[in-house]
Amino acid sequence: MPNANEDKPSALSQAQHRAVSELLRVAPVADDLARRFQEAGFSLALVGGSVRDALLGRLGNDLDFTTDARPEDVLKIVRPWADAVWEVGIAFGTVGVQKEARVGDADRCFQIEVTTYRSEAYDRTSRKPEVSYGDSIEEDLVRRDFTVNAMAVALPEKEFVDPHGGLEDLSERVLRTPGTPEESFSDDPLRMMRAARFAAQLDFEVAPEVVAAMKDMSGRIEIVSAERVRDELNKMILSGHPRKGLALLVDTGLADHVLPELPALRLESDEHHRHKDVYEHTLIVLEQAMALEEEGPDLTLRLAALLHDIGKPRTRRFEKDGRVSFHHHEVVGAKMTKKRMTALKYSNELVKDVSRLVELHLRFHGYGTGEWTDSAVRRYVRDAGPLLDRLHKLTRSDCTTRNKRKAAALSRAYDGLEERIAQLQEQEELDAIRPDLDGNQIMEILGVGPGPVIGRAYKHMLELRLENGPMGPDEAAAALKEWWAQESEA
Repeated sequence: MPNANEDKPSALSQAQHRAVSELLRVAPVADDLARRFQEAGFSLALVGGSVRDALLGRLGNDLDFTTDARPEDVLKIVRPWADAVWEVGIAFGTVGVQKEARVGDADRCFQIEVTTYRSEAYDRTSRKPEVSYGDSIEEDLVRRDFTVNAMAVALPEKEFVDPHGGLEDLSERVLRTPGTPEESFSDDPLRMMRAARFAAQLDFEVAPEVVAAMKDMSGRIEIVSAERVRDELNKMILSGHPRKGLALLVDTGLADHVLPELPALRLESDEHHRHKDVYEHTLIVLEQAMALEEEGPDLTLRLAALLHDIGKPRTRRFEKDGRVSFHHHEVVGAKMTKKRMTALKYSNELVKDVSRLVELHLRFHGYGTGEWTDSAVRRYVRDAGPLLDRLHKLTRSDCTTRNKRKAAALSRAYDGLEERIAQLQEQEELDAIRPDLDGNQIMEILGVGPGPVIGRAYKHMLELRLENGPMGPDEAAAALKEWWAQESEA
């Protein structure tokens, strides 16, 4: 198999070749699988993101292969060898495999995808690609999205195949397309979002001609399904540099089609610059929220940070005194968040959680700067529920003022709130606040059966619990009877 880099040897390419060889040597599962394909009369190559990640020194247990074998032949080869086989992607020529293998002194579980050489394209009315199979690896590589993903290592001989200069682009940290970007994005418009996603994940720059094509063709993203768009958006938001990808979506006009609430935050400043750039503020809040993550990327928190102010454009008012107000933007924003996330086919649970965080992100400021009452603390914890820790992070991240004294004062105030929560949690079960009497006890004390009155009584007792803290059985019963007497008189 020809090596496209043989005519321009360099220290870099030699080092990269050694890196690939070394990584494949410690992953014998690749050679084992390749020999089985060879014995069956087929070719096999490590390809795409796996080669890219190997060259970057970050190859994990997910391995992508390409082959001239058709899917039915791939199944015959892998079934006797694999621990598990999936046919979910077989309509697109992909067979999924799981294989445990000994590497060094440890067992590793590899997730493998084997895809038949292929070409695919969209027509202008379809949301799904039309797949046709190819006969050569070069034909397969030219249909890949970017040159850094259009490299392969033929197995078991370990020959490096790079017909489009992906190695050079990898060293320069730039994203280009194997053919023209217009052809690539016509084949699959989702690649425009993948450009933004890879820029965010790899911290790469996107070539000017690719950016220009994204601007010209941004409307083509409309034919891609919401689920595919959502998945790319998630990968971008969960990356190490989401600002980079999001800014590219906004600058190229793609965001106008997939997340129009984000570019809408670029409000023109009033002549006296009395309000901050909401778009820039949002990106800073996202980065500050990321810095507070303790257990890896948190999609719920990051989405809430990204969307927390999307209600501002609709609620902006220029007041008579020259100030700019955004009254109730958190309520409007929560509704907008629910609508957008639902359109992007997010799960009901995630939609509910992110919308709730958007709705609550100003609650801390609503209590003012004075000492919080026990009642206020209880209501804050009750309303946040299981989202309390994320609400802490979002609220702290929402401070982007350059006034150091103001920032320090807000931080101290929130420190104080968290201390108050901790103190009350020691005294009361704040995480599960409920009335001191349950429904059965209420019915017994009042001598009435099930019905609307029990719900009203329960709600009244919950308000007393939030306002005054826990009550003993006798005190709670007396309070209930007092309420009932007032209800009866009314």
